[in-house]
Amino acid sequence: SMNYYSLVLVVVSLVWAPLAVVAGDPDILGDFIVPAPMVGMPPTNITGDFFTYTDFGAANETMPWPPQYFIVIKANMGAFPALNGQSVSYAMLVFPSGYVNPPHTHPRAAELLFVHSGALSVGFVDTAGKLYTQDLVAGDIFVFPKGLVHYQYNQGPNPATAFSAFGSAAPGTVNVPASVFGTGVDDVVLAKSFKTDFWTVQKLKAALTPPPNPKD
Repeated sequence: SMNYYSLVLVVVSLVWAPLAVVAGDPDILGDFIVPAPMVGMPPTNITGDFFTYTDFGAANETMPWPPQYFIVIKANMGAFPALNGQSVSYAMLVFPSGYVNPPHTHPRAAELLFVHSGALSVGFVDTAGKLYTQDLVAGDIFVFPKGLVHYQYNQGPNPATAFSAFGSAAPGTVNVPASVFGTGVDDVVLAKSFKTDFWTVQKLKAALTPPPNPKD
């Protein structure tokens, strides 16, 4: 149930909070940063194409509907080099019915979520352990403060689409369940931290540990 999920979020957030680190983008001394391959190019050769991102529109044309899995398309510095130094980025989120975007943080930015279609139940936990939740419908905006653990959940019967703006060109994403249970933290540490038993920790690790890379 949603109440159980919210309780788990609070517990995970309280364990995670001391580990959270936040940072921000540095200021730049010019109007924008030219990528290395374009250094030395006369400014007149840099056109509006450099400042344009079209993947959201392309995704809308090719995306299966209704969606069968969660889709996130990021317009961050890696995908859109013109954002370097601008302290902004964007993401398009598509939620199938019943999908949860698990508790996670963005260590370098706050997130401003706009629900474009459908409905989402969202929440975050502050550093004092207080849970804030809200049910959003199309047209609503919700802000997740910088560095705090938060989630989005589509508990309705229809898909939902949202767009998120970030105050960083590279906000970063730390998936809390995968970071805690899927990165090799000692079983005893996790069992004591979550006041549970070894076998429960093992089950969570089995579900959240990524499979080994065959190239490793």
